[in-house]
Amino acid sequence: MNEFRVSNPDFIQTVKKSFSKQGLMRHLGATMDVIEPGYVSITMPYSEDLTQQHDYYHAGSLTSIVDSACGYAALTLMPPNTEVLTLEFKVNFVSPAIGDHVVAHGRVVKPGSIITVCQGEVVAIQDGSEKVCAIMQATMLCRPMKEND
Repeated sequence: MNEFRVSNPDFIQTVKKSFSKQGLMRHLGATMDVIEPGYVSITMPYSEDLTQQHDYYHAGSLTSIVDSACGYAALTLMPPNTEVLTLEFKVNFVSPAIGDHVVAHGRVVKPGSIITVCQGEVVAIQDGSEKVCAIMQATMLCRPMKEND
């Protein structure tokens, strides 16, 4: 496991506070499970409202949680009073997402003071067995927090 330098001693509270402001994550029923330096996991339960026509999780719902997991993984390493925005990402869907719930894992690959590169994956969990269904590579931008945040 990578050892990263944490520049915000309150990074856990910073991440939790930011996540609590995300209306989309509430709408998806997503919860943040693990917050560690350079790593975050987010769980989303199954709901018919999150599926596509074949009853698999919709790609948009999977992309949303893994993008957030990567962004918050990057935020764990950022200084106080900064925020992270997604610059770009690419997602490969490698198997249908079928399960009781899915878990998105976001990890920092290369931290930086302005640009951070992350990798993410979404794992579908059905009856205790796990299957990777999506893989993401993302680039995050660190910037000073706006005054109203």
